[in-house]
Amino acid sequence: MSAPRRTVRGMRLLHTSDWHLGRSFHREQLLDAQAAFVDHLVDTVRAERVELVVVAGDVYDRALPPVDAVRLADEALTRLAALRVPVVVIAGNHDSARRLGFAAELIAAAGVHVRSDPVDIARPVVVDDEHGPVAVYGVPYLEPDVLARAWDLADRTHAAVAAEAMRRVAADLATRPGTRSVMAAHMWVSGASPTDSERDITVGGVAQVPATTFAGIDYVALGHLHGRQQISPAIGYSGSPLAYSFSEARQRKGSWLVDLGPRGVRRLDHVDAPVPRRLGVLRGHLDALLADPALARHEHSWLQVTLTDPRRPAAAMERLRRRFPHALVLQLDPDGADTSRPSWTRRITGRSDPEIVRDFVHVVREAAPDDEESALLDAACSAVRHARVDDPGRERLTDGGSG
Repeated sequence: MSAPRRTVRGMRLLHTSDWHLGRSFHREQLLDAQAAFVDHLVDTVRAERVELVVVAGDVYDRALPPVDAVRLADEALTRLAALRVPVVVIAGNHDSARRLGFAAELIAAAGVHVRSDPVDIARPVVVDDEHGPVAVYGVPYLEPDVLARAWDLADRTHAAVAAEAMRRVAADLATRPGTRSVMAAHMWVSGASPTDSERDITVGGVAQVPATTFAGIDYVALGHLHGRQQISPAIGYSGSPLAYSFSEARQRKGSWLVDLGPRGVRRLDHVDAPVPRRLGVLRGHLDALLADPALARHEHSWLQVTLTDPRRPAAAMERLRRRFPHALVLQLDPDGADTSRPSWTRRITGRSDPEIVRDFVHVVREAAPDDEESALLDAACSAVRHARVDDPGRERLTDGGSG
């Protein structure tokens, strides 16, 4: 890489998240692309003289990651530790907190600090620069059903548990006068835009956390949403290093390079990650797509194609792949089709699991569940969620295709 882009004054940190090691993209393996990102990450830390790396959750794509994914994570953290740069890693909703946190105290001696247990929220990693100490707090994914009981909270929502976590952080920070602060957290903050590749974390119909929750923190490094974005100058998502859905086709992937001065964030720069293969989304009649010279730029892209032919063309995918060998997804949306009935995706977007289950019962028997039945359905949904949390190593029903 080139020489550092500016003189460092204060703390320079690199904010990354949502690696999802072990994930595939419509059955295309991504481990080589993820390894290329690790190379890029280590090169960036070295070339930009980064003094702190923050990994804001979802290191793995599932609670039981493949062996090769574990090997790559081990390689990434080992290489970062060899640079003598402190690393703070938190568990995301895809990670098994117990597995990611294994031997955390041992590897902390090498400068890699894993925060996977809410018990450690108010135990910061403290690093220093010429302006004094910086306390780095790691807030792993907070499961409202579990923590509302453990913390004796009245509300079973993400906002409630996030507020309690922040209360604990603020109490510790108050004992450290003159100390600047960084928080790594894995959650959906109000004002941010999701993509199709994040796994739903809705509980009780409320998944979002107000940005005002983090008042007083100098920089909040967020994970969970896969598109890079800034909620405010001091609160941002780095996004995932690779695209994990076609809804991310227009996004720039990478990490945030953050300069923390004596009074907070001085400057942010985005560091672009390597792109293994570009994504494209095409729509139209099959013959028109095959003949359009303007689409030559997509002949090496991974493609999602929606055909609008009135009838499904014969051997549609085979014909597409003669020109576009990396076409992965084929959809049909015929011209003139009846669109009065919303799609299943549109019908469930933004709705909680209990709402969807109650609606299903209503459709099947043509009568809405009464109050007693609704309470029973809500309890069943809650029991399923508890089972996932109590046994985080259990394979989820999904294959990781929804983030």
